[in-house]
Amino acid sequence: MSEKGEVDLTGAKQNTGVWLVKVPKYLSQQWAKASGRGEVGKLRIGKYVEFTLNEDLTMIDSLGDKPSGVQAPRDHPFTMQTVGGQTLAVFTETQSERSDGSTSVSGAGSGPERISLEGLVVQRAECRPAVSENYMKLKRLQIEELSKPVRLSQQLEKAVTTNYKPVANHSYNVRSPLNNNNTGLILSVCVCPSVQLEYDRKKKEEGKRARVDKQQVLDMLFSAFEKHQYYNIKDLVDITKQPVSYLKEILRDIGIYNVKGTHKNTWELKPEYRHYQGGEEEEKETDD
Repeated sequence: MSEKGEVDLTGAKQNTGVWLVKVPKYLSQQWAKASGRGEVGKLRIGKYVEFTLNEDLTMIDSLGDKPSGVQAPRDHPFTMQTVGGQTLAVFTETQSERSDGSTSVSGAGSGPERISLEGLVVQRAECRPAVSENYMKLKRLQIEELSKPVRLSQQLEKAVTTNYKPVANHSYNVRSPLNNNNTGLILSVCVCPSVQLEYDRKKKEEGKRARVDKQQVLDMLFSAFEKHQYYNIKDLVDITKQPVSYLKEILRDIGIYNVKGTHKNTWELKPEYRHYQGGEEEEKETDD
């Protein structure tokens, strides 16, 4: 409430009594359709209290996202209740008018400038619709609307031609293998997503490679080394289509791994296994 707001307690001085009535949601929605200060219905107070909705407000246009074409029940008897020892009051909030006739606009977070006490609650009641054919039809449509699933399955008329394969690791969810140490410690090593994905791709391909007989691998290696003297491990993997660990195991028996020099990080055959084609052999002798 705004600190500058005024509180009109005229209703308290006049000892005005008001009723606090609970009404169905659809009834309040129909009341909101009334133009201006038009009449929405009639209230009969006697031995029994009953509200009758105006006929021009009975048509309910739609329920949810589809037209309903159903009429709201007109008769609504009241179920009277006691206040129960509570002190309840009804207030109204309005904005004061300026001298030019315009309404003042309060700042952000401020409330209305005038609050009036309409009266104290002397009676509580609940407005319930009388059971009728219109009410049962309205209730059935409401239940159908509420029972609709939020998500619906739909049958496609045309088959989907684009195949999407599941990916275990996406570019936005990449982490360094060094961080997977199961120790609770995160190493401060940053791996480029493209590098990590390339690493995962290679690892996946290696897992699919089946080992062939050792002699077949030797034949492929000797055939390759007849053409060139030096190979890195990546090229030999592409040639033999074998897992890296299995290929290195065979290379240790027949080859030498160069750790320095011009051909650093490459493999070559041991002297007893070397047999190069003409030009390659002459080049080797010249280098020696």
